[in-house]
Parts: sequence; C-alpha cells; structure tokens
Amino acid sequence: MNLLVEKGKEVVRTLAPVVILVLALSFFVVDIETSLLLRFLIGSALLLIGLSIFLWGIDLSMNPIGEYMSKEIATSKTLFKILILGFLLGFLITVAEPDLLILGSQIEVASGHTVKSQAIVYVVSIGVGILIAFGIIRLLNEKINYNVFMTIAYLIFFVMAFFVSEEFLAIAFDASGATTGALTTPFVLALTLGLAKIKGGQKSEENSFGLVGVMSAGPILAVMGLAIITKQEHIHGSVEPFVPKSGIWGPVIETFGSVAVESLIALLPITLLFFAFNFVKFKIDKKDLGKIVIGLLLTLGGLILFLVGVHAGFLDMGHMIGIKIASLNSKLLVTVAFLLGLIVVLMEPAVHVLGKQIEEVTAGHIPVKLIKITLSIGVGIAIALSMVRIIVPDVKLWYFLLPGFALAIILSYISDPVFVGIAFDAGGVASGPMTATFVLAFAQGAAEAIPTANVLVDGFGVIAMVAMAPVFSLMVLGTAFRRRKVVYPEIHKEAVVAEATEQIDQFSRHDCILTIVNRGFADEVVNIARLNGATGATILHGRASEEHASIKIPFTGVELQPEKEIVLLITKAEVSKAVALSLNKAEQLVSDGNIKIIIAPTEASTKGLIE
Repeated sequence: MNLLVEKGKEVVRTLAPVVILVLALSFFVVDIETSLLLRFLIGSALLLIGLSIFLWGIDLSMNPIGEYMSKEIATSKTLFKILILGFLLGFLITVAEPDLLILGSQIEVASGHTVKSQAIVYVVSIGVGILIAFGIIRLLNEKINYNVFMTIAYLIFFVMAFFVSEEFLAIAFDASGATTGALTTPFVLALTLGLAKIKGGQKSEENSFGLVGVMSAGPILAVMGLAIITKQEHIHGSVEPFVPKSGIWGPVIETFGSVAVESLIALLPITLLFFAFNFVKFKIDKKDLGKIVIGLLLTLGGLILFLVGVHAGFLDMGHMIGIKIASLNSKLLVTVAFLLGLIVVLMEPAVHVLGKQIEEVTAGHIPVKLIKITLSIGVGIAIALSMVRIIVPDVKLWYFLLPGFALAIILSYISDPVFVGIAFDAGGVASGPMTATFVLAFAQGAAEAIPTANVLVDGFGVIAMVAMAPVFSLMVLGTAFRRRKVVYPEIHKEAVVAEATEQIDQFSRHDCILTIVNRGFADEVVNIARLNGATGATILHGRASEEHASIKIPFTGVELQPEKEIVLLITKAEVSKAVALSLNKAEQLVSDGNIKIIIAPTEASTKGLIE
C-alpha cells in the first residue's frame, strides 16, 4: 500500500496544476457549463485513481517483465531471435499504451471516421517494433554510435517528409510522442537498463539511455510509410463539429464498457508472451509470479479508470477551453499555452522515472533539477509556438521540426555523449498522459475556433513540438556541459587519518568471500551464506572469460560470454570457513551453478582508506 500512496502523490503532482489552471480559467476568464465542469472534476478524480493504480501495477508487473525479457534478448544466440523478440516486445507494449489509444480515437473523430483508431494503433505499433529491434542490435554492438544511428533514421524521415501531406506529417510526429507514455516508457527504460548492465563495456553509462528515443522514431517511419505506400496525399473526410457530451454521470457510465474491452485487448498480447516465456524458460517461483499477476490486474484496472476519466470529461474540457480562449484573444491563447507547457512536463510521471535513472546511472554527475528546468522551458516554448502555428496560417509545422531536429542531430556530435541518449529519451517522456489528453484537445479546440486553421493539419502537431523541444534543448545543455570545467574541492587527508586508523582493526578481523555462479543462482548463495552467519551481500552481474564458452551473434560482431553472477560477502573471520564449506556442499550450486569460491582476508591501511 505504501507504493500505491507514493504513486498517488506522484499523480497528484501531475494532475493538480492542470486542474487548478483549468478552474482558474473557468471562473475568471471563460464561461464553462456547470455540467461540463462537474464532469471534468469527476474525470480528474477517475484519472487520479486510475493512473495511481496503473503506475502501481506497472512497478509490480511491467518493470520485472522488462528485466526478464532483457536477459532473454541479451543471451539470445542468433540475430534472428533478437530481431523477433525486439519486434514483438516493441509492438505488444505499444498496442497497450494509453496515450496512443487516446490519440487514435482523436484522429478518428477529427477525420470524420475515415481513419480508424485501431488502424493507427497497429500501424504505429509495427513501426515501434521495427525500430526497437534495430535499436537493441545497436545497443549490443558498440561499433554503432547512437548519434550515427539517429542521424541515419532522421535523414530517412526528412526525405520521406517531402512525399507526404501536412496532415500525415503532423499525425506521424504526434504518434511519435504519444507512443512514449506511462506504460511504454518505464518498460523500455527497464529493458534498456537491463541490456546495458548485461552487455557492460566502456559505454555502459551511455547505453543506459536512448532506446525510448529510438522507439519514438518508429511511428514516424510507419505513418509516413503508410501514406507513401497507399499513395494517400490527404485524409479525405470532413471534421465533425465539436459537441460536448451532455449530462454528468451518463457519459461516464456509457464509456465504461467499451473502454474495459479495449483495455483488456490491449494488455492481453504482452501478458500472453510473458507467460509463454515463463512456462518455457523463466520458471519464476510462485511468490514472484503472484506479484506479477497482481500487478497485471492492477494495470488493467487502472488503465480502465484512466481512459474512462479521459474520455468522460478531460478531453471535452480541454477542447472547450481551447475554443473559448482562442475566440477571446490570440495573445492570451499563446500565454496560456506557454503556462501549460511549463507545468505539464514537470508533472509527467515518465519524467520522474527518467530523472531517477539519470541519477542512478550518472551517480549524481548530471543534476536532475537542471534537466527538469531545461525541459520545462523548452516544452513551454514548444506549445506556445504550436498556438502561433494555429493562429498564423502561413507558419507550417515543418518550419519548426526540420531545423529543430536537424540542429539536434548536429549537436549530438559535439554534446556530452551521455546527454545524447538522455535528450532523445526526454523527447519521448515529455509527451505523456497530460500532453496526449488535455494539451492535444486544447490545440484542437483552438484550431476549430480560428477560421483560417485546419483541425486535421493545425490541430495536430503539438505532441510533435513537445517531443522535439527536449531533444534540442538538452543537446544545447549537453554541449555546454561538455565544455564546463568540473572543480572538485580539496580533500584534507589529515582530518580523516585518525578516524581511518580506528577502523583498521575492525576490517582486519573479517574475510572477503567471492563466489562466482551461473545466472540465477545468486539468491541461493545469499540464503545459504546467511544461514551460516553472513549478514549481507553484494550481487554483481558479469560474464565469464572462457573463450570456448563464448557465443558470437552472426552479422552483428557481438560476442557474448556466458552470463555469471558474482556474490561478494564480507564475513567475520570465525564464520567464513563455515560459509564456504556450506556453499561448496550445496549440490545444485556445484552441478548446475558451477560455483567457484575465493576467500581472502581483508586488509586496511590509512593510505588505502583515504586514497
């Protein structure tokens, strides 16, 4: 329950600023019907409860699934298996992404139902699957630099952009942002971190980021590819005029049934894939598997409540606020858009997930506050410029996207290498639930209210702008970061000599026991050691160095050594022998775990402790 409370607080921080801003606008700037305002509050409550449960479920289910699948991919012996697994994971997790489901429904409504929601979801998911597969190959092969990979991808997109219409261009880049939401981002970040840890190498810190950025390129490829292959220059269909739902509880009840079915269908494929692998390969113990099952049920329930809240009141309010403010004053529209950008990105749950990973991987070297401030300003400007594009018909979407991504690609070659992956990941995580729901509806309402705007062309593209701004702004920050001189304070050794000397005797009465076992046996080592007097352990993941045991994946140049787990135990000298003998007598550790044990007395000196 503590985790649920923590997630609830996280969602409150996400939702509260938007609700406060909407209420302030409703009471002091625009006139909103009471029924719509009440339904917005109900929808916000459902969104709060649903997203809290949803994120709780993801922590219990999708994160562990991502870690298990990363091990399976990294230890695969063939290129074909890596490609297939990468594609399936990318496709199946994207099909269930709430932000993409919402975007699909909005595209269907805006196109007069000529473009079906399911078609958009499946086409985009195919694109994500393809890019995830190739992104994993790149991560496993250090010869391919991340910035080179993204340069090639975006050069292809820029060429394709000349052959598609403005509405397909806007939808393609919006889909790019919508795929990296509350479900896909934690899953793919867990997958990336797991692969980077298993792969290791000199670039492990850089490889801990970037796969979210890679996957967000997939929808662009898929949507523009679909437009070119089918030779569709424009979306043929009339935009339906916006009519807010009537009543308070009626729309909520009406939406529940269809949303429940949609959510179940979305989550079922990734669930079945995991259980198939667990039956054949993972064989997770019942206790851990039970937690994952509970997590999946929580994810499903949270997703249903979240989508009901969005469709029942949140989208309607965003649309109506956009119409009302655009009808009043264009300058006010730009100002409100800027304020939305400032607060929305800081409140996105996925931004906090990325921030935690940045702190973990860089050990605090990159200040997370600086990252968040840069994101906030960048996204605020991006949404404001999106309103300018709606107000001024001569200003096109590609005026911003083309130079923005082009400059970001150029800066990726001179920026701090760690920032390159972070920047492209941030472009995805910044465009989360609040952007895909309220901000997009707000933009469509504004486009409907301004006579010179086209909802299909100008009403979309705001998610694309939000996704581009962090990439560009963080590349600029990374370039500045690389050129700064880090000055570390002097350490006065004399001040700690006395304290260090007092610790020498304590260290010298202990032994260090190092055990090396095959993957999956570290927990058993720890349990046996504890039963014999050990009090703690550190588990490291690595690979064996035996040449005869290595596996080389064809065509990639990737050579994988068999995965090992290293358990470090610092034990009292009087119990170390008993621990080692017990480990050596464990039949399963000897036969299946191929255990090796090394014991050495600990040594300490003043010089060693200080330096």
